Amino acid sequence: MTVASLFLFYLLLLHFAQAEEPMSFDGAPSPSPMAQPIDCGVACEGRCRLSKRKNLCKRSCGSCCARCLCVPPGTAGNHQACPCYANLRTHNNVPKCP
Repeated sequence: MTVASLFLFYLLLLHFAQAEEPMSFDGAPSPSPMAQPIDCGVACEGRCRLSKRKNLCKRSCGSCCARCLCVPPGTAGNHQACPCYANLRTHNNVPKCP
């Protein structure tokens, strides 16, 4: 009887350990701890190369990259490649990341 109780307790503990997904304060999923390091400067340079306001674009992209540890490929769109980047919002609920 006690072996069965211990086994059920272990399964319950395992379930709760896997159910937790880390979230940041703004509701966007936190980056995986196993994420590959990224050079945000280089990634944002490529993302913002066609922007008319390069400094503003690089600053906001750098902020998003530091939080999400990813930048979508290309100069616009492709947000499905980095959902955290796509889900970050400003105080006015507009997309934060270019």
